[in-house]
Order: sequence, then C-alpha cells, then structure tokens
Amino acid sequence: MTGVVEQESLFLTDLGRRVRHARTVRGLSRKVLSQTSGLSERYIAQLEGGQGNVSIILLRRVANAMGVRLDDLITGNDALPDWPVVRDLLSQASPAQIAAAKEALSGGSRPESTGRLRVALIGLRGAGKSTLGKLAAERLGWTFVELNAEIERENALSVQEIFAIYGQEGYRRLEQQALRRLTEHPGPLILATSGGIVAEPLTYDLLLQAFYTIWLRARPEEHMSRVREQGHLATTGDHASAMQELRAVLASREPLYARAPATVDTSNIPVPTMLDRLTATIESRFGMAVPAAG
Repeated sequence: MTGVVEQESLFLTDLGRRVRHARTVRGLSRKVLSQTSGLSERYIAQLEGGQGNVSIILLRRVANAMGVRLDDLITGNDALPDWPVVRDLLSQASPAQIAAAKEALSGGSRPESTGRLRVALIGLRGAGKSTLGKLAAERLGWTFVELNAEIERENALSVQEIFAIYGQEGYRRLEQQALRRLTEHPGPLILATSGGIVAEPLTYDLLLQAFYTIWLRARPEEHMSRVREQGHLATTGDHASAMQELRAVLASREPLYARAPATVDTSNIPVPTMLDRLTATIESRFGMAVPAAG
C-alpha cells in the first residue's frame, strides 16, 4: 500500500506542477483564476502544491482499476472512436511523422510554400510588437494588423468585453478564428499578436506554420518599464511582486517563444535601432528586394 500512496503523491505533485505552469504561461494570477473558476485561492494553492482534492485520486483509482487512461474518462472523446488509436500511434511516431500529421490535420501552409509574405511578431507585452510592427510595415510598404484589434472589429466587442462575456476559452476560440482568416490575406502582412498566444497549442502552431514568426525579446525590467509607460500598470503598488510575477510568466513562456525561427533583441537600444534589426531580419528571410503591397 505504501507504494500506491507514493505513486498517488507523485501524481498529485505532477498535477500541481502542470496546473501551475498552465496558469503561469497564460499570465493568470491565482486571484484571477479563482474569480473565473469559482474556486477559492486556497484550493488552487493547495492543488498547485500537490495537495489536490481526494476526489482526483479516487477517479484515478477507478481508471486504473479498469485499465483505462484517466484522460479518457474526462475529455469527452466518445464521438471520436478512433482517438485512442490515433493517440497511441502518435506516441510512437517519429518527429517527421508527427510533423506530417500536423500539416495534414491543420491544413496550414508555411509562408514560403505559398509565396505569401507574412510575418508575425510574438513576445510579452511591452516587447514592441505594435510599435515596431507598424513602423516596419510602413517602411516596407506592407499591411500592419494587430490581432486583438481584428478580433474586436470582427465581433464588435472590446477584448475586455469578450473576456467578460465568453471567458478565456471564448476569447482563445475567437482568436484562432481571426488568425485563420488572416492566413488568407492576399498581400504582404505584419501581424502583432497577443503575448499569450503561445499558450494555445493549436493557435500557436497555426501561427508558426502560416507566418514567418519573430520573437521580440527584451529583459524583464524593460518589459515592466514599457508597460508602465503605456499606462497598463499602476505606477504605485507592490513593484517587487509585479516583477516576480512577470519573471515567472516570461520563464514559463520562453521555451514557447523560442520555437520562433527568428529572434530580435530589443533590450537597451533605441527604437530606430530596433526597427533596423527587425526590417533586416524580414528582408534577409524573404530577400533584399522585398515587394511592396499594392
């Protein structure tokens, strides 16, 4: 019995780690998650600390007793009878087979395969995606689009209203829909994304496939300074706590941002230099003679 208890303790610890990572990578505080989930901050803290409710362990015991996977009981894939087979095949597939399956299932296409000039900028808030994206588009003669603005335009609601009405899941669904429509944009395009787009696997994979994706990278202190200058954070309050939270979000997202094929460092340099670096990266990818839109 001791071995079973140890396994269950390890399971809860691992579950807590995954919950904490999922929350952090989405930039959610425990307070916000508590408000949106209807669970107490104390319960969320216990769950993340590896002390989940006993009901989780009991459900796991039921699954083990039947010889089925726990996720088969809770994901609701009854309408997809082949899903267990597909899942098991993917777990044994080579990287090349997985890449081929992803391309077939997503229906996406990389910008180089279509000849379309599409660039997406990713990074934390304050990285310079909107500012540099707009300036680079003006310099190159391309179209500039902010994904959040596109979502607001298509739904006639502000991002804040979308979150209030549909929640995080509803916003991410609308975000993916807007992104899919933008993949069909006919002319050269620079797209500024939200900082959390990398936390949604399907949406981020679509972005990586359909756009030449560039990570605008900066030091945490610069992110914080720029966000404050933009008026998105109060100038008073617990700066140390806010910095700690920002560092945690950046640390959790860095492996995801690093999947982008290109990185432009925007730390400790003036905006004109940032712009030169970004346009040089775009031009080196698509060729020096970059055609203008229209």
